[in-house]
Amino acid sequence: MSCFCLRPERTNSQEKVFAEHRKKVALENGKRLGLKDNEDLRFLLDGAKLTKIRSKSWHKSRYFNLMEDCRTIMCSSKKLGKKGNTFLIEDIESVRKGRQTEGLKKHTDPDEEEKCFSIMFKGSKKNLDFMVNSKEEAHRWVTSLEKLMNHAQNLSKKQEREHWFISCMRKADKNKDNKMTLKELKHFLRQVNIEVNDTYVEEIFKKCDTSNSGTLEDLEIEEFYSLLTKREEIDVIYEKYAKTEGEMSARDLLDFLLNEQREQATMESALKLIEKHELDEAAKQKKCMTKDGFVMYLNQEDGCIFNPAHSPVYQDMSQPLNHYFISSSHNTYLMEDQLKGPSSTEAYVKALMKSCRCVELDCWDGPNGEPIIYHGYTLTSKILFKDVIRAIKDYAFKTSPYPVILSLENHCTVEQQQLMAHHLIDILGSALVTKPLGDTMPANLPSPEELKGKFLVKGKRLNKLDAMFSNNNTTVEEDSVSEEDEAADCKENDQKAKAKKAKIKLAKELSDIVIYCKSVHFGGFEHARDNQSFYEMSSLKESKAFQLADASATAFIHHNMDKLTRIYPAGSRTDSSNYNPVPMWNVGCQIVALNFQTNTKEMHLNQGRFLPNGFCGYILKPEFQRSPSSQFNPQSLTEGPWLQKKVLHVLVISAQQLPKLNKDKQNSIVDPLVKVEIQGVAADIDKKTTHHIENNGFNPTWNTKFEFPISVPELALLRFVVEDHDSASQNDYIGQYCLPLTSVQNGYRHVPLLTKRGDIIPSAGLFVHIMLMDQK
Repeated sequence: MSCFCLRPERTNSQEKVFAEHRKKVALENGKRLGLKDNEDLRFLLDGAKLTKIRSKSWHKSRYFNLMEDCRTIMCSSKKLGKKGNTFLIEDIESVRKGRQTEGLKKHTDPDEEEKCFSIMFKGSKKNLDFMVNSKEEAHRWVTSLEKLMNHAQNLSKKQEREHWFISCMRKADKNKDNKMTLKELKHFLRQVNIEVNDTYVEEIFKKCDTSNSGTLEDLEIEEFYSLLTKREEIDVIYEKYAKTEGEMSARDLLDFLLNEQREQATMESALKLIEKHELDEAAKQKKCMTKDGFVMYLNQEDGCIFNPAHSPVYQDMSQPLNHYFISSSHNTYLMEDQLKGPSSTEAYVKALMKSCRCVELDCWDGPNGEPIIYHGYTLTSKILFKDVIRAIKDYAFKTSPYPVILSLENHCTVEQQQLMAHHLIDILGSALVTKPLGDTMPANLPSPEELKGKFLVKGKRLNKLDAMFSNNNTTVEEDSVSEEDEAADCKENDQKAKAKKAKIKLAKELSDIVIYCKSVHFGGFEHARDNQSFYEMSSLKESKAFQLADASATAFIHHNMDKLTRIYPAGSRTDSSNYNPVPMWNVGCQIVALNFQTNTKEMHLNQGRFLPNGFCGYILKPEFQRSPSSQFNPQSLTEGPWLQKKVLHVLVISAQQLPKLNKDKQNSIVDPLVKVEIQGVAADIDKKTTHHIENNGFNPTWNTKFEFPISVPELALLRFVVEDHDSASQNDYIGQYCLPLTSVQNGYRHVPLLTKRGDIIPSAGLFVHIMLMDQK
C-alpha cells in the first residue's frame, strides 16, 4: 500500500501552488486506484465551465471538475475548487451524448444536439443536463466520464477498501497537516463505523507511533491500517493450508479448493488462480500464493458466493419463449405511486437497463391527435406514446440482446390506434415482428435466440394468426373487442368509469402487428386447453393468480408449458407496492410483472432470480416445469425429479466496512445483524437471524451456524439481509444480496451487498462458509 497523502491546508495566496499540489495528490490517488496519468484524467481534474439547463429560461454556468480523490465530482456555481455540490462517480448510471433527456428536448434547440450531454444517476436522484461550446468538448466530457466510470466499476476489493479508508482518514484530519493525533484517530474510528474503548485506541496509537512524536504519519499510518484491517478469520484458514515455508504452494491451494471450496479443481486451475490474484512477483515465480494474494482471491469473483460460470449467458436459449421466466415490469411509465406520481420515458430506460424484457404501455387519446401514456383516471402526468417508443428503441438492447415485449393496454379511439401502429412500424422498423417467422403457420412460439434484437407487441387481435396463411383471409378494417383484463379491473376501482362499455373498437393496423402475444380473456385451464392457441395469452390479477396457484397448481404449470401467462399487481396497490413473485414462478408463470420503481424485498427477489444467465432477462425454467409428463405440485411435494432433498449449511462469519447509516451523527455506529432467508416452494421457505454486534460496522464477527432443509433447490432463492438492530423500533436496512441456490458456490465465500435500489455498496460485504449437501 502506498503512503497516505492527506490534503494540506490552503491559504488565499497559494492558489496556484495549491492547484499544482491538488493535481499531484490526485495523480497519486489515481495511481493507487490503477488510473493511468493520461489526457482524460487531467481533463477531468482541470475541469471547465459548463451551462447547466433546467428550463427554457434557466441556463446557468457551473464549474465542473473531478476532485483529488479521483472518485468525487464537484459542481460549483463559483470557480473551480470552491465549495459546491458533489456526487460520486459510482452514483452515475450513464452519461448520454446529445439531447436524450426530456428536459434537453424541451429546453434546447435541435441544432444544439451535438453540444449537449446528460449525467443520469442511479435511483431517484435527478439527472444533470449540460450544454458546452462545441461538439468536440461534449464528446470529450462523455468519453472521459465513461472511462472513469468503467474503471470504478472494475476496481478490486482491495483498491475499493483502501480508497474508502483514505477518504475517511482525510475527513478525520481536521487541520489538514498530513498527521493523525490521538483525538483525530478517535474521530476516524467513528468515521469507519467502529466504536472502541479509549484504552484500546491508545494502545494502537502507542504501538504505531514509533517516532514517539505524539502523531502518526506516513509509514506509521500504514502500520495502523494493517493492524485495523487484519482479518484473523482469514489468517486461520490460510495458516491451515500454507504448508510450504509459510506460503501456500499450488498443491496447498489445490487442497484448499478441493476440501473447502468443493470445486472440481485441477493443478492447472490452481496455478491460474495464483497467476491471476497473486501480487508478489517473487511468490508468483515460485508458484506460491501469499496471504495478500489469498485475500485478493477471496474478494474477487472466483471467491464470490455467485458462481462466475453463471455470469455470462450459459443456458439454452433455443427453447420456445414460454419455457422461460421473463423479467417484466408493470405500469413501466411511472416513477413513483399510481395516483399522482410522474410518468416519464426515463422510467422505461431504467427498467430496460435492468434487463426488463416486458414493459407496459397504458395508451389513451391525447391532444393534437397524438396518443399519450399515463395511468388512466388518475392525476399521474402524461407522456407522448411516440417519445416512449423512441426511448425503448434506443435502450432496449443495451444490456440484453433478447426480445422485448411491448404490453399494450389500449384505451384509444381507432384514429389514434392507427397512429400508434404507424409510430411502432416507423420507429422500430425491421426490429418489430409484423409476421410469423418462416413461411408456414408455426406450431409453437419462437425462441429468445430466434428473436434476438426484436420487439413483440402484446395486445388484442381481430382474427386468428392462421388467417395470415389462408387464401380466404377476409380483411376486417375494424371491429369491437373486449378490453384488456387489466383495463377492466382498473375500471372496477373507478366509479365514473363503471358505466362505460367493456368493449373497444380495434383498428386493423394495430391488430395486424400483434403476432405472438395475442391477449385473450382467461376462461379456466380446461377452456384454455381446448380453445386457446399457443400464441394467445392471458393476464391475471395477482389475487386470481394466487387463488389458482393454491387450488390448481399442477394444472397451472401445465397451462404454462405451452402458453404465456402475465401476472400483474392489484389495482389497490396505489403506493406501487408489489406482491411476492416467488409463488408465481413456482407454477411456471413467465411474465410476473412488478413495479420496478419500488425498491423492496419483492424487487430484490426479482433481481436475484434474473442475476444469472448474463442478467439478460430470460431464465430457463426447470425441466419439471417444461415436461408434459411432469406432475410437479409446489403445494404438495411428491416423489419426482424435482425432489432433491438437500441441507444448506450456512456459517455467517463476519462483515467488512458496512456503510454508516446516520452520517450526520458522528457518534452513530451501527449494531449489525444478518438475516439468512430461503424463498422457494412452501416447504423450503425459512428465515434465521444472527445476534447483533454492538457498535461495530467496520469488522463485526458472528461465527453463527444455520441449517436449512431444501426440497426443490431448482426453485430456491438464497437471500442475505444486513440490518442495524434497534430495540425500540424497526431495524434499519443496511444491505442485501439474493441469488438462486443453483448459482451458489460452496466453501468460504464473500457476499457483495446491494443498496435498496440494487446497486453495489463499494467495499462492503459479508464473509461466509456455505455447504449444500445431500440429506442423510
